[in-house]
Amino acid sequence: MKRIAHRDSDETTRRTTRRALIMGGAMSAVVAVLGARLRYMQVDQADQYRLLAEENRVSIRLIPPNRGQIFDRNGRLIAGNEQNYRIIITREDAGDVNDVLHRLQRVIPLSEEEILRVEDEAKKRSAFVPIIVADRISWDDMSRVAMNAPSLPGVTPEVGQSRIYPLDTDFAHVVGYVGPVSERDLKGQENPDPLLQIPQFQIGKAGVETWREDVLRGEAGTRRIEVNAVGRIMRELDRVEGQAGADLTLTIDAEVQNFVNARLGGESAAVVAIDVTNGDLLAISSTPSFNPNLFVRGISYKDYSALTANDHRPLANKAVSGAYPPGSTFKMVTALAALEAGVIDADSTVYCPGYYEYGGRRFHCWSRGGHGHLNLDGALGRSCDVFFYDVSQRVGIDKMAETGRKMGLGQRHDLPMSAIVEGVMPDKDWKMASYGQEWRIGDTINASIGQGYVLASPLQLALMTGRLASGRAIVPRLVRAIDGQEVETEAAPALDIPSAYLRMVRHGMFTVSNKLGMTGYSSRIVDPTMTMAGKSGTAQVRNITAAERARGVISNDQLPWERRDHALFVGFAPYDNPKVAVACVVEHGGGGSTVAGPIVRDVLLRILSGGMPPLAAYPESQRSRIETALSELPLRDFAALAGATGVRGRA
Repeated sequence: MKRIAHRDSDETTRRTTRRALIMGGAMSAVVAVLGARLRYMQVDQADQYRLLAEENRVSIRLIPPNRGQIFDRNGRLIAGNEQNYRIIITREDAGDVNDVLHRLQRVIPLSEEEILRVEDEAKKRSAFVPIIVADRISWDDMSRVAMNAPSLPGVTPEVGQSRIYPLDTDFAHVVGYVGPVSERDLKGQENPDPLLQIPQFQIGKAGVETWREDVLRGEAGTRRIEVNAVGRIMRELDRVEGQAGADLTLTIDAEVQNFVNARLGGESAAVVAIDVTNGDLLAISSTPSFNPNLFVRGISYKDYSALTANDHRPLANKAVSGAYPPGSTFKMVTALAALEAGVIDADSTVYCPGYYEYGGRRFHCWSRGGHGHLNLDGALGRSCDVFFYDVSQRVGIDKMAETGRKMGLGQRHDLPMSAIVEGVMPDKDWKMASYGQEWRIGDTINASIGQGYVLASPLQLALMTGRLASGRAIVPRLVRAIDGQEVETEAAPALDIPSAYLRMVRHGMFTVSNKLGMTGYSSRIVDPTMTMAGKSGTAQVRNITAAERARGVISNDQLPWERRDHALFVGFAPYDNPKVAVACVVEHGGGGSTVAGPIVRDVLLRILSGGMPPLAAYPESQRSRIETALSELPLRDFAALAGATGVRGRA
């Protein structure tokens, strides 16, 4: 028995020893693995984990660049930047955004609607993207937030930049305005600029601001900041400044632009002035206008409704987006086409009895009694419709359209502006493509005097006049320089129209404005160094029935505003050495020679004289009235404006 018990004891001891060895070996293996892992993490991967730890306490944030400024041709600021105090919050540093915002509410005025807006924005954006909580706050509010920073994790007072338009209404349609990035702006972009992810970041929404966004925006900078456990910024570790946007210099003269806007007054109208030597646009005015600063700061529903409800359409840029029947201003195109086709010369005459009869239908001249026998000079001077009805039948619409396109009509001109229209310079193919109908003789008759299907913008009419005056295919230019570097342009080639024909038509325009009894004589310039050549136009916007014509056509002043004719006038000066061409359209203004003609004359004199139009350039009988009218224009005091705002021009 003792022997059996001893064997059992030895066996138990051996089993215990084996288990201990196995367990010890296993533990040693585990310790070895842990040791190897610890060495791997602490020695081999030390740099990687040090970086991860660094990322936990260091935040990298974008620095929005300063937006490029916009100047007029003389260096006067028309779109700049101003300091803007604001409060931002970063979700990854704030933690409980709702709790932090309600703490902030006890420091500065903050509505529940604003809190909900920020929370909603925070859910849509990445955690590291800062969100603007309050914008354009006072310095006192800014200071209170800074003093309470320890209890407001993730909240940072910031000095930002916001767009400002010191000349507000004068350049609203040209420069446009900026606004916060919207979902629509981001739609369709595969790799959007990271700047666009920053809420309330401002980008161009209209005009030059949007069409030259590529150079105005600039490139973002970055800064690394150290934050503590609650997300409070402890210090800035380093900063890499971004690249500011490029400054733009436009071809427009701000003082001329202001004069034109003031001269148009409350009319629904547009004026374009162009340098005929190089295509520089000196003024592009559309009235009434609007204040673009309202859009930058967030326009109210009341203000926006007032703009959209106005029948004079202040939001529309009529200078480039308005397409109007050019009326009799188109007669120069018909005349050039007829001269090119060889169907008339300077001595050819047409008899005007007051109407033109074709196919049993009468097409009336504006002069009910007719003009008798007229040559080209007289036809342009008296604006005889029958003369152009007649010659158009010998020329044909296709030749007229070809000439019109040479003069810049029926095509969209490449400018950094919104909603530029192409207009319509119709021909037979165009009508078939647009309406599926054959071109008719009556269509040609209507087109010959700028009615029917023909449509043109004030920009196109100014360009047409500039090409006629210079004899060159000038191209309109709006941006003169980028960051001080002149935008290169090629010399305009000569028009593909014999110069002799251009001289004949120019002389006809001289007759319009400078011969007694002609349609533009009352708008003449008597200073021989600035003599104007021009052409009036009156475009119908309603049909005149045979019954009304028999009774007598109702005058414009007896019609509702929206049924009155458009008033047009184009002109250039000086006649002997053309420098500037101007086109004016006054919607439902009535007679072109009486309404639009004086405006074109004033604009030409303002540009050519370099100051207020000199009274000596006007007919003596008109000077007293004009002196009073000019003195009452609501012009800006540019010297006072520069002194009050601290804004200085840049040459």
